[in-house]
Amino acid sequence: MDDLDSTLATLLAKPEPSTEAINGSRDRLNKRMRGRRRVGWLVPGLGLATAAAAAAVAVIATGVTAPAAAPASAREVLLMAAVSAERTPEGSGDYWHVTRKWSDPEMPQEESWTSRDGRRWSKGEPGDPPDAVVTDPAPLALKGVKVTLEDLDRLPTDPEALKARIDELPGDDSGLRASEARNLSLFALITELPAPSEVRSAAFRALATLPEVKRTGTVDNGEELLIADPDGKLEIKLVIDPDNARVMRTNYLVADDGSLAGGPVGFISVTTGWTDQPPQ
Repeated sequence: MDDLDSTLATLLAKPEPSTEAINGSRDRLNKRMRGRRRVGWLVPGLGLATAAAAAAVAVIATGVTAPAAAPASAREVLLMAAVSAERTPEGSGDYWHVTRKWSDPEMPQEESWTSRDGRRWSKGEPGDPPDAVVTDPAPLALKGVKVTLEDLDRLPTDPEALKARIDELPGDDSGLRASEARNLSLFALITELPAPSEVRSAAFRALATLPEVKRTGTVDNGEELLIADPDGKLEIKLVIDPDNARVMRTNYLVADDGSLAGGPVGFISVTTGWTDQPPQ
């Protein structure tokens, strides 16, 4: 049982509050609810367990769920996504399907399919003939080197152990600093790689420890975060749907060699998942 579940269990085990306490709580909640917009499910300034406890008290005291406010920080967004990732089924299918749609209308939609034995096909990627699915030799890669599904399955599910394991990987990181290569690898695990649910959860938690990750606001389909380069030369913007632990769009993606593909302007919408539908 994690901290959030433990907190809820403790609250629910307590006797019901008195009528006086219920009325007092209802009055205080009604005052706070007036004029508040419904935008999320965490209370600003509270951690996951504390926010869950506050929500549980509201339900016990009033019988209704009070509208929640947007998460106050990138850390809260990433921890919410980590919880969702851990509890989301991995899905099944013969192919890991990735679709990328660029905000630039001149850029074609890109798709790739990777079978469980490592074979890969692509459509619309640079060098591909128009509207044709082709065999693509580019493998799944982490930190710029080939990885298999088995390699991803064996990654640690503890965030600190995951960061340490990535640091140990001998990879082609395109001359990036060790911290940059690690952060981009964590980013790749939550965007396009078919990592298991618990590994994705660990990657979200690891990213939540980075001081350079900031929340810039609530936008369509999620929360926008900014991963800033310590030197100020690079800013990765991404929109996360924390309820579904999905990166909905980003201005950069991690290329096969560990470098970044994309640009500072515009977004790339990303859809991933297992499917039985063959490349087409």
